[in-house]
Amino acid sequence: MSTTELPASPEFKASHAELMDGVYRWQRHIYDLTRKYYLLGRDRLISGLDVPPGGTVLELGCGTGRNIILAARRYPDARFFGLDISAEMLETAGKAIDREGLTNRVTLARGDATDFDAAALYGIGHFDRVFVSYSLSMIPGWETTVSAALAALGPNGSLHVVDFGQQEGLPGWFRSLLRGWLRKFHVTPRANLREVLESESLRTGATHRFRTLYRGYAWLAVIGPRNPTSPSTGKVAP
Repeated sequence: MSTTELPASPEFKASHAELMDGVYRWQRHIYDLTRKYYLLGRDRLISGLDVPPGGTVLELGCGTGRNIILAARRYPDARFFGLDISAEMLETAGKAIDREGLTNRVTLARGDATDFDAAALYGIGHFDRVFVSYSLSMIPGWETTVSAALAALGPNGSLHVVDFGQQEGLPGWFRSLLRGWLRKFHVTPRANLREVLESESLRTGATHRFRTLYRGYAWLAVIGPRNPTSPSTGKVAP
């Protein structure tokens, strides 16, 4: 499948898609240059994916393709799949993937991360790894995205999440400035992200690791695989 001819999920939220296209119609051209200074922890997430040889990886909210390209370089035996609701971002991602010569290993599709049919979009129903990088803070109904991501995992799969924390260890003035800046891009750090991830890990009987980065600037979490010794209890790292 060409990365520039993208199938659209019939159930994606049109209003949110239009909003994201509007936000990123021009921003996408400078997105990676500017975001590298404040989307912290993305490379740590990629290095921790630990994709098995020949594995499959899905990114929800793949944006410009920056993360998928880096991950594909790091895990050359894996196949990658990206989902985004913005046609504008996917156009940029497709061109970047073509330039990197990764078209045969990366498949992109347009859809809603809260409600997608992976088998219909990619011809594959489950993945060894699913990751979400700074997208939950932009997705209405983001809790459903967590559930959908876990449902898309194979038996030994894991979900990896990095996003804005609550800046709990940083000065109040910094927190206020950051929140004001993020609102311009319809970004809202999820105060109950940790609780939702813990609840989902318990519901699915999966292990759970959670870390705060940079004094709470960012939160990094991994759910899964399921713990065979305790099928109904998730392990929460301190």
